[in-house]
Amino acid sequence: MKKIFAFLAIALLLPSFSFSQLYKNPKAPVEKRVQDLLSRMTLDEKLDYIGGVDAFYIRDIPRLGLPRIKMSDGPVGLRNDGNATAYPAGVLTAATWDVNLVTRLGQALGQDARARGVHILLGPGVNIYRAPMAGRNFEYFGEDPFLAGKLAVDYVKGVQSEGVVACVKHFAGNNQEWDRYNISSNIDERTLHEIYLPAFKAAVNEGKVGAVMNSYNLLNGEHATQNNHLNNEILKRQWGFDGILMSDWESTHDGLAAARGGLDIEMPSAKFMNSQVLKPAIESGQLSEKVIDDKVRRILRVIFRFGFYDHSQQLKSIPLDNAKSGAVALDLARGGMVLLKNDKGLLPLSKNRIKSIAVVGPDANCYMRGGGSSIITPFHSVTTLKGIQNLAGSAVKVNYAADPAAAVNAAADADVAVVCVGFGGEQEEEGYDRTFALPAGQDSLIMAVAKVNPNTIVVVNAGGNVDMQQWLPNVKGLLQAWYPGQEGGTAIAEILFGKVNPSGKLPDSFEKRWEDNPTFNSYYAAKGSKEVDYKEGLLVGYRYYDTKKVEPQFPFGFGLSYSSFAYSNLKIVSHSVKGKPGYTVSFTVKNTGKRDGAEVAQVYVSALKSRVERPEKELKGFTKVFLKAGEMKQVSVNLDSNAFAYYQVSSGRFVVDKGSYKVIVGASSRDQRLKDKVTIAQGVNL
Repeated sequence: MKKIFAFLAIALLLPSFSFSQLYKNPKAPVEKRVQDLLSRMTLDEKLDYIGGVDAFYIRDIPRLGLPRIKMSDGPVGLRNDGNATAYPAGVLTAATWDVNLVTRLGQALGQDARARGVHILLGPGVNIYRAPMAGRNFEYFGEDPFLAGKLAVDYVKGVQSEGVVACVKHFAGNNQEWDRYNISSNIDERTLHEIYLPAFKAAVNEGKVGAVMNSYNLLNGEHATQNNHLNNEILKRQWGFDGILMSDWESTHDGLAAARGGLDIEMPSAKFMNSQVLKPAIESGQLSEKVIDDKVRRILRVIFRFGFYDHSQQLKSIPLDNAKSGAVALDLARGGMVLLKNDKGLLPLSKNRIKSIAVVGPDANCYMRGGGSSIITPFHSVTTLKGIQNLAGSAVKVNYAADPAAAVNAAADADVAVVCVGFGGEQEEEGYDRTFALPAGQDSLIMAVAKVNPNTIVVVNAGGNVDMQQWLPNVKGLLQAWYPGQEGGTAIAEILFGKVNPSGKLPDSFEKRWEDNPTFNSYYAAKGSKEVDYKEGLLVGYRYYDTKKVEPQFPFGFGLSYSSFAYSNLKIVSHSVKGKPGYTVSFTVKNTGKRDGAEVAQVYVSALKSRVERPEKELKGFTKVFLKAGEMKQVSVNLDSNAFAYYQVSSGRFVVDKGSYKVIVGASSRDQRLKDKVTIAQGVNL
């Protein structure tokens, strides 16, 4: 009997014991679990916890059951665990202007991560395209902060819907790779908030991103990893970010300054923000332990919020070489390549009209990708040559020539010549900027081929614009293929032969000459200086070309189709709420061509009068609409208060001034189809 009573007594005590360790209860609120676990950690454990370990991990603490948290590059595929699905570059993703497709990309990346037990995916990258030479432009979403922000939100939501943390990067002002460890990006406060921060803000406030990564560069004289204004005042206080702020790899320089400046975890190891530096600072009163607690709390919050404490991250039911992921990569490539020139309707090619094609150039028979941390080794890939051979079949003879003096001969004997040029992972990559001109010999190759074959088409692999003035007038076709991922060759062939109707639009303005770019005199630091002054201010990309009436080679938002589209019936209806202006812009788009296709309709807003200098117009809405030949659809785009706002430095907030605003619907920043105006009767602070 005594044994029975003893057993019952122990049984009654067990629930009490279990609930005393609240952090182990998966049904308990996240914040209570975080606080309970934090209270059980020693100072030494907390200090060790805010430094990475083994290059891509947050350390485990077996005593408390904390699992090891695994990270992986990157924005275009899982890089750290051998072969993986290689998606197109971020700039191609932006060129799709397709938020639904970007959500699918995020979901596919999330599944690829779960297949490898990855907790945190180091992407998306959302830095603004300022000039074509920046070595990581290809990773990012173009020159416009609104477009980049919208795509970032859907990318993040897609990744995190699969139980994987997205990490938006590189925060902030990382707009060149040249001397990136030492350069200070000097950006005025208004430009910072209107151009270089909105995509990050959208990822935080709308996407609820779990992690943010600081950049290598200095911002206004202070390293990003220890920049109090950037990290504490803006990210954490103004935006209310409650997740993890991590350093880029080896971008921390001062442990105490970083701890005070808002950095939560130093990667890849605790080289500076470590116990040897921080414990004496705490003991001497230079640093409060509460600052360390906040950093640990943020890491624990993400771990509990995403369920990492309660279940294994790896899902073995997802194959490493996932056919569904490959399908997403192909759809992106199809939707993001931009047809820039098509003289005399040479494209699409018809197997009934041509009997031979010469495929030449250095990029014709290799897998094209950018370099650095975005390098993915795919399980399989399709080159441009292979894609054309597969689609041409036996109906069209395909001749390939690797040698230039041979390329010209092959082109002379063919009905059509396809010249594949551009950069690659050794020329356009992290850590370096590239040239504006194509690599040596490529311009002369194009000109030589065009001289012997009037039906020359150029396919460019690059993260942005290249100097094309020497040869552009002499070729009939130009396809911007970017870095199209493992299925790129298939998509290129499908577009050239018309199996796919091109629908990509430029997320960057393409200047005629480098001298036409607004950053021409300020992109690089002066000799002997480490200061890069963003002298163009707000006038980045199309904002400059349109405001200053400089003619680009191809404008922002431009892209040809094998169809044509008509716009009509513009209506603007107010839906203002509590004094904050808002409107629904609706209009009809009709496919007036003979092929099914998609159009990207873009909505711009222009302040007719303003108390401050503003760009001539700015993108504030877009929609990609798919239409069968002859079909028409009414589409709607919402403009909230932010569409009319600018950042007021004196108040430290966005404001909307009363007055009249032009609303423009177009097929590019220069192709305006419909316009009307709205009047805001009362200004408002946002």
